[in-house]
Amino acid sequence: MTAIWMIFLFLLGLTLGGVLAYLFAARRVRLSLARAQHAQRRAQAAERLAEIGAMTGGLAHEIKNPLSTIGLNAQLLKEAIEDSRLEETERQRLVRRTETLGRETERLRGILEDFLEYAGELRLSKSNASMNQLVEELADFFSPTTESAGVRLRVEPAPGEPRISVDVDHLKQALLNLMLNAVHAMQGQEPGTRDLILRVEHDVADHDLPVLCVHVTDTGAGISEEERAKIFHPYFTTRSGGTGLGLPTARRIIEAHHGHLDLHSEPGKGSDFVITLPMSDPTTEA
Repeated sequence: MTAIWMIFLFLLGLTLGGVLAYLFAARRVRLSLARAQHAQRRAQAAERLAEIGAMTGGLAHEIKNPLSTIGLNAQLLKEAIEDSRLEETERQRLVRRTETLGRETERLRGILEDFLEYAGELRLSKSNASMNQLVEELADFFSPTTESAGVRLRVEPAPGEPRISVDVDHLKQALLNLMLNAVHAMQGQEPGTRDLILRVEHDVADHDLPVLCVHVTDTGAGISEEERAKIFHPYFTTRSGGTGLGLPTARRIIEAHHGHLDLHSEPGKGSDFVITLPMSDPTTEA
């Protein structure tokens, strides 16, 4: 009897072990299938997004071309109306309408250009550049804008002549977007209190790696915590007529350089956007 029970228990153990092994194997198969299906869905979604991106980019180009034609014809129509023999009141009314048409056409063209800049493929062409010189050149280019807005522009270069591997044109575009944002942020401030400061400085990041920082600091009204959480989201803007793509585009360019863009701001205390870039190019290191 004891031997029979031992055989029974042995067979029962084998059966239970087989059942458990089957259940574990089935679970692993289900998990593997679920992962495969999830990966397939993600791949299909990514492919679909790529198709949509290509389609919208092509559509934007197709819209941009006739917009340029409309803008040119609006200007020609305005000149023809001004030279016409219409009554003065009627001529002025028509001129105002053509001017409105021209402004709106230009605004739409600007929106399309911002979209194409943000959504287009970002290809960097890096060269060894002086960050101080890059910032000085951009400040010189931007000075008419700050002068017309009543903003004092100041550059604070880093000691020495720090050089860094960057795509100069793209980095200038990122900085320009930040500077335009700063000027718009100070429009409601009292004259004489509007300052835009571009400061270049050396720093040390995590793991004692040397980095170069560029601060774009303004004396505007500052940004609330709620707005700071959304400030880099595409199409988020607090400015009338803004596209909401300038800051996201700037961040995208900085991140393509393996850097990061941070914001320090409090309501009533202005804002400080900080670009941090590695002094060594990670793409060239082993």
